[in-house]
Amino acid sequence: MSESKNIVLGVSGSIAAHKAIDLASQLTKGGHRVDVVLTRDAQEFVKSLPFRTLTRRPVVTSLYDEDETGVTHIRFADNADLMLVAPATANTIAKLANGFADDALGCVALALNPGVPVLVAPAMNGKMWQHPATQTNVQMLRERRVEFIGPDEGMLSCGYEGVGRLWPVEGIADRTLELLRGVE
Repeated sequence: MSESKNIVLGVSGSIAAHKAIDLASQLTKGGHRVDVVLTRDAQEFVKSLPFRTLTRRPVVTSLYDEDETGVTHIRFADNADLMLVAPATANTIAKLANGFADDALGCVALALNPGVPVLVAPAMNGKMWQHPATQTNVQMLRERRVEFIGPDEGMLSCGYEGVGRLWPVEGIADRTLELLRGVE
């Protein structure tokens, strides 16, 4: 295995948030340190305990979380070799594109060291994904070298068939590891 890297996993408020638990587990089992940031809306779907248990790391749930070293979200950003946002809602994508720093996830994203890769795995209703506002935000992020994986097509939790499903966890983990191999 290659050298252990630091991954910040941002989880936003999608029904697919439960899949981020498996993603955190896979990346941790791969020998990497996974620091999880749960948005307030993500906490409506998942709790911090499974992430803390599987990663053996603290989980940030608030902009005001601190530890013995100070403000946790800034430490997460300073130490990150890669930031992964999975699942990423339309709201989270909009906030990232427009530089909103009203929660810990937005602050980590803005405080990342230059050149740290960012991978975003969208999950939302297909109409939300295809909406011009979302597509404009995606394009803005791509212009800043943010990479997107997915969304996938299939049956959505809202009952519609179409694009918007979270990319398979194994695929997200594989792409994350590929990106990390390019990080010095």
